[in-house]
Amino acid sequence: MNRQPRLDSIHSRDNASVKLWRKLAQDNHAYRKQGQVWLEGEHLCEVVAQRGLPVDTVVLGHSLHASGGLPHWLHGVASRHTVVVPDALFADISPMGSPVPLAFVLPLPASEAVLPDQPTVVLDRLQDAGNVGAILRAAAAFGFRQVLALKGTAGLWSPKVLRAGMGAHFSLHLVEQQELEAVQSLQMPLLLTSSHQGRYLHQQSLPWPCAWVLGHEGQGVADALAALPHTAVRIAQPGGQESLNVASAASICLYASAVAQWAAENSHA
Repeated sequence: MNRQPRLDSIHSRDNASVKLWRKLAQDNHAYRKQGQVWLEGEHLCEVVAQRGLPVDTVVLGHSLHASGGLPHWLHGVASRHTVVVPDALFADISPMGSPVPLAFVLPLPASEAVLPDQPTVVLDRLQDAGNVGAILRAAAAFGFRQVLALKGTAGLWSPKVLRAGMGAHFSLHLVEQQELEAVQSLQMPLLLTSSHQGRYLHQQSLPWPCAWVLGHEGQGVADALAALPHTAVRIAQPGGQESLNVASAASICLYASAVAQWAAENSHA
């Protein structure tokens, strides 16, 4: 027989659990120290529920709990603990301006080893959490199985990256805080994005599997990475802009790889 999760109420903003959740929700580095992740909002929580992933705690605002309008999928979540808090307290925890009073506290997924033969996106010191999350979404959408984040890149499990990723985290093999050696271990061609070097993307034959290397928003790919054997690729911009946002460039490049792979697979159909 399934055990029902413990149901508690918390009202004080000084409660130890509330302090922890606030830190997880608002501090981009807290997840590494605490070993937990704050996941907020119905969409992200539903992705976790659909995948049957373990949940330490379900946190509900009082209005959602009292209304009886809980999402149907919530009843199947394997959680040990459910906590109801006043809506004002949930808003104090959340960094969102108008939060939906539903959140999960998850155990931080175990640190992963690099998979040398999986289609990969390498993030080299990308700073903007929105860019990182958007690239994770593109990677998951276009068939890339692994994202390898080098040291200096925004934390993959930070609150802002999680929100921007819209659930893509749970479709990907994520490896972060890596050094150059991790890229060297990949057993596939490296493709480096550039604004001024290499053949244009639409003229380039794209290998599969491959690893796309995306560099820092302002500085581009580090010299040590650019010194590795690679193919430089640039995107045609007939409109004359100096450069593209890195997340936009990533989406274009990853889509091009997906289309090239699809065409190769179906060329003899």
